[in-house]
Amino acid sequence: MHADQLSWSESTGWHPAKADGAANLVLFFGTRQALACGNRYHELKGIFPHAHILGCSTGGQICNDEVNDDEIVAVALRFVDTRLRLAREPAPGPEHSRKCGEAIGKAMLADDLAGIFILSDGLNVNGSELVAGITGVIGERVPVTGGLAGDGALFQETLVGADSAPTSRIVGAVGFYGTAVRIGHGSAGGWDEFGPRRSITRSRGNVLFELDGKPALDLYESYLGEDDVKGLPGTALLFPLRIRNPKRPDHDIVRTILAVDRAARSMTFAGDVPEGWVAQLMRGNFERLAEGAAKAARQAAEQITEQTGDRIAVLVSCIGRRLLMGQHTVEEVEATGFEFGANVPRLGFYSYGEIAPHGVSGVCELHNQTMTITSISEAVG
Repeated sequence: MHADQLSWSESTGWHPAKADGAANLVLFFGTRQALACGNRYHELKGIFPHAHILGCSTGGQICNDEVNDDEIVAVALRFVDTRLRLAREPAPGPEHSRKCGEAIGKAMLADDLAGIFILSDGLNVNGSELVAGITGVIGERVPVTGGLAGDGALFQETLVGADSAPTSRIVGAVGFYGTAVRIGHGSAGGWDEFGPRRSITRSRGNVLFELDGKPALDLYESYLGEDDVKGLPGTALLFPLRIRNPKRPDHDIVRTILAVDRAARSMTFAGDVPEGWVAQLMRGNFERLAEGAAKAARQAAEQITEQTGDRIAVLVSCIGRRLLMGQHTVEEVEATGFEFGANVPRLGFYSYGEIAPHGVSGVCELHNQTMTITSISEAVG
């Protein structure tokens, strides 16, 4: 595999202007405002006419040790012994998420499927149902990684482009086939729990109505300051929920709030919050979050032990981590570089949800407030 990094800015256009025209996969990430016109996609298609092109809007772009809101970051990959397949499905609303995932799974299904990288609309999809739909078709042994598109802290509209100009309500995925491709993955958080554990007593899918028999939003707001309550749902990114199945106490998942309904006193999350599970508030600090990012990078790097050609690392981190860390955000990105080394290009984005196998069960799931990393390469010889 050969990899070329490139970027776009308003002042310079695409840089470098020359790239490997034989590339067969391009991944790109940029702000909604930069991608909405569709021109950047068409320019990439002109530079890489033989490539599948997959990308999305973000809450910030990652390029090696930098995080920015101005440039579009991209990587062009030319595989030698790996086949690729791209699938795109509409995502009209959260209730269609499982069917959307099943359609993606059916499009990808093959005996030599080695992995799937997926990008989804971040506001109109129940991410856990989407992933369950995919794994229900392809099985649990094939790694599925990726994330939900972002829109900064605005939560207005997210865009995905999959061999098409970026638009809303789309899920796009690329499948990797054959025995040569190597896909590593890692996911870790670094958040600390606080406050009492509470039982989820009423929910429907990704909508939480009651904790311990009381309105969920009432209890949640009781832990926030007046300014944070006024800033919901955006301020909720700083205080996610960790949920766990009491029958499997070692298996926990973090959930981020996407919307609140003040009339119903409910909260809508990026993925399911099942009744009977236990929930607890979380908060983070800079050092622990950076340690979590390093752990994710270490997991992804250690899974590829043999000699390979070029390797890339695709970083998908939660927008809540960036909002909390502020100017310290680069610390978690730099921490991943220490694990991979200077020779591995890193790019990615800040998301509304991260997709990766769970560290305990190995089953692919939607995560929130994590740093999730996918490393991709091909074996040599």
